[in-house]
Amino acid sequence: MDNYKKILSKLGLKIPKIMLPDSKCQLEKWAVVACDQYTSERSYWEKVADITKDSPSTYNIIFPEVYLEDGDSDTRINTINSNMDNYIQSGTLNELDECFILVDRQTSHTQSRKGLMVALDLECYSYTKGSCTLIRATEGTVIERLPPRIKIRQNAPIELPHIMVLIDDPDKKVIEPLAQKADKLEKLYDFELMMNGGHIKGYQVSDEEDLSSVAEALSQLADLKNFREKYGLENQEDVLLFAVGDGNHSLASAKGHWENVKSGLSYEEQQNHPARYALVELVNVHDEGLVFEPIHRVLFNVDAKNLLNEFSAYYQNNTCSKNSKPHVFKYITSEGSGEITINNPVSNLEVGTLQAFLDYYIKEHPQVKIDYIHGEDVVTRLGSQTGNLGIYLPSMNKTDLFKTVILDGALPRKTFSMGEAEEKRFYLECRKIK
Repeated sequence: MDNYKKILSKLGLKIPKIMLPDSKCQLEKWAVVACDQYTSERSYWEKVADITKDSPSTYNIIFPEVYLEDGDSDTRINTINSNMDNYIQSGTLNELDECFILVDRQTSHTQSRKGLMVALDLECYSYTKGSCTLIRATEGTVIERLPPRIKIRQNAPIELPHIMVLIDDPDKKVIEPLAQKADKLEKLYDFELMMNGGHIKGYQVSDEEDLSSVAEALSQLADLKNFREKYGLENQEDVLLFAVGDGNHSLASAKGHWENVKSGLSYEEQQNHPARYALVELVNVHDEGLVFEPIHRVLFNVDAKNLLNEFSAYYQNNTCSKNSKPHVFKYITSEGSGEITINNPVSNLEVGTLQAFLDYYIKEHPQVKIDYIHGEDVVTRLGSQTGNLGIYLPSMNKTDLFKTVILDGALPRKTFSMGEAEEKRFYLECRKIK
């Protein structure tokens, strides 16, 4: 094995064989946004279905979550698996030699957000609370959300990632040097994304010198001495190299599927089985094109006045620490907008204070449904409808993310979003997992 491959392997990373659609495919119709977006807006997905009709498209091999509760999951999953097989056998998808792909994404909010397509070793990842692995979740994982997602992966011959994983590289040594020489790399794709998704370019990274450069830069980030100095943690023993930014439940599902597959394999078979790895896009948390947006909450079939009264009462008897400031939440209902102040928060982050209460309230009022919304305009539109309540949340500082996860563990779920809904990763690249 080449030296850089050994280094990458120790860091939980593999150079994947990525699959891309045939040159005859219309890429504008092939790529669609992550399945966990627009989950309360069927009209969005109906329009996607219309745009991609009769064309090869990732829409035909994903399960948009807006349809998860329609009662036809088994039929959908069987159709997805059948379409995947068809795309492979018909030559719609073709496999590249081992490489990374440098991604340059332009959106309506940023001129450029750079990423690197790699495969991460699921043996180096854990989403459990208090985990000290190289790859960690940044938010709480809802175990109940995993079985249907694992089921989708169970018989799938390929994976499509919408997972974005962060590295904390303030000196910009991993991805940015590749971006500076993009004009010397082979361009794999360059096209407009549908539905206001912006523009995306991809470049093949397969030269040994470039791969070695990535391996060396990542090994510097993973060096324990450097790690301790960066975060001011003298006694820290466990390095956090990769923090899951988007697609936490997708990566957790890949892990769950791998554990199922692994149980039937010998030790030798486990070492290089394709299901052991997950294709993801690495992004530097210091990339100027990466913006952390808050994820707001919209409640459906709810008595807004009752919920707001109970929210105040829920924290009334708590004793907050001296450093805790009151948390103020703006909201909107069909009767207008307002704000509510919680004087005794138990969490440092507003999202922690709100989510702990909402988990309790929904358990007590099972008719109430919740959705996690990107974009204040959507919260305003949905929250102002009769029977709904929209609650707005502030954003967090992205440069605090790694140290917060190292010290406090995973954040409350749905704490932040990397950009607006239309800026999310679009399905484009694939990889065999069987």
